[in-house]
Amino acid sequence: MSGTTTAAGALRRRAAGAGANRWVVLVVLCVSLLLVAVDATVLHVAVPAVTEDLRPGAIQLLWIVDTYPLVCASLLILFGTLGDRAGRRRILLLGYALFGIASAVSAFAPNPQMLIFARALLGVGGAMIMPATLSILRQVFPNRGERALAIGVWSAVAAVGAAVGPLLGGFLLEHFWWGSVFLVNIPLMLVSLPVGRLLLPESTGDREGPWDVVGALMAAAGLFCAVLGVKRLGGGEPVLSVFTLVPLAAGSVLLVFFVRRQGSRRHPLVDLRMFSRPAFSTSVGCIVLAMLALVGLELIAAQYLQLVLRLSPLETGLRLLPLTFAAMAAGLAGARMLRRFGPRRMVCFGFCLTAAAVVVLTAMGGDDNAGLLLAGFVLLGFGLETTLFGAYESMLSEAPPAQAGGAAAIGETSYQLGAGIGIALLGSVMNAAYAPGLAGVPGVPAAASGAASHSLGEAYEVAGQLGGSAGVALRRAARDSFVHGLHVTLLVSAGLLLLGAVMALRLPRVMQCEGSAVELPAQREVERPRVSA
Repeated sequence: MSGTTTAAGALRRRAAGAGANRWVVLVVLCVSLLLVAVDATVLHVAVPAVTEDLRPGAIQLLWIVDTYPLVCASLLILFGTLGDRAGRRRILLLGYALFGIASAVSAFAPNPQMLIFARALLGVGGAMIMPATLSILRQVFPNRGERALAIGVWSAVAAVGAAVGPLLGGFLLEHFWWGSVFLVNIPLMLVSLPVGRLLLPESTGDREGPWDVVGALMAAAGLFCAVLGVKRLGGGEPVLSVFTLVPLAAGSVLLVFFVRRQGSRRHPLVDLRMFSRPAFSTSVGCIVLAMLALVGLELIAAQYLQLVLRLSPLETGLRLLPLTFAAMAAGLAGARMLRRFGPRRMVCFGFCLTAAAVVVLTAMGGDDNAGLLLAGFVLLGFGLETTLFGAYESMLSEAPPAQAGGAAAIGETSYQLGAGIGIALLGSVMNAAYAPGLAGVPGVPAAASGAASHSLGEAYEVAGQLGGSAGVALRRAARDSFVHGLHVTLLVSAGLLLLGAVMALRLPRVMQCEGSAVELPAQREVERPRVSA
């Protein structure tokens, strides 16, 4: 007769955490995260070169860019929960191998269709890697104080990866062909795979009951449709378009059925009782709001720097670097701040500081003000990383170790959804505030004004075609309208950030640094020992 499965699982988890050099494990996990973070942004600067070489159509180009985040976001829950059952290290190492293979296929893709397929494989590999890194980190650092420091380093690396991607891509494109932006992944994979196999501990959650395959596929399909619909909105697709409504409706229905299915199962894929804990549900909401503000603002800021101030892509990347350095500083200082101030005050402070930074940036105009931009981006980076750090740490600490993979997948999915919603929402606000300023420009035909109202880039093209005084007037009106729209968008973003600060008041006041497992509500029941043959 054996002991209970739960007790055996707890022993395995304690052994995994104690038997490994935790800080070496953290280094390996950070390399994994750096790889995924760089790949998420490195392609952006290579799009013109890809377009010139492979000649993709407009729809194909859209899928080349969007396939990776779309597939990755839709499969996070599937692979996060599968890691809880099959082994988190096993899923992570498989993700490494698939990521390396997909990178090689992407680099030498002979046509757009093969590149789209390879980017989809990269998304699958990313979905295997991302939740596994956080769930292994949760397992290896059972003490909350040490785990907070580890999450701070982890999040700082994420900030570095997001910033390094465009700069690395720009450097490679100056010296090599566009496929080189994918080949940089392969050396990292060749190192990470054997090192991870040697150093990373294996851990699993409770394996009672069968893995819900139908639920996993339902979640993947629902998230795919929902994220696709949100991306269509962010790409300027009309709200009432069939290409927007159908994915959003299908995704919503599938996710509702998924939630109902999980609530009725004895052994659910994702234990939704985690959301009954205020700290967990609030942390997820804070991640969505923080990402909503960050991605929308970064996109608009990049357009402002390049189209209004006429900076080159490299100069734009360098101007945004202070945001990254401030985010790194916040990540590294996050553990100390969390111990001193607690989750509630830390996340609330992060939201308020970010809102203040956004208000400062409303002073941006048609002329370059490097000092103002530096101050605004530093405050923005520090505030947003403080918010994300506190929210991620609270969410992960509130989840029981057995559900670490599922909890990490929920956090990463919230991150991706917040990013997509941010582009769609703030982009729509921007367009609504920008377009009216181009109506009735003296000397400019109505058809030209209508074409210019889609975006500032198109306005500059139309102005160039018009030429003369009409072209100058249209260019000036478009630039002024864009700056006005930017101000309106920043104020809306500040309001959303203050809403996040109010939401953060539901988080715990103090940080409990115990290393014991967190028990979910209604989870305490008499355990029956099972007899093994």
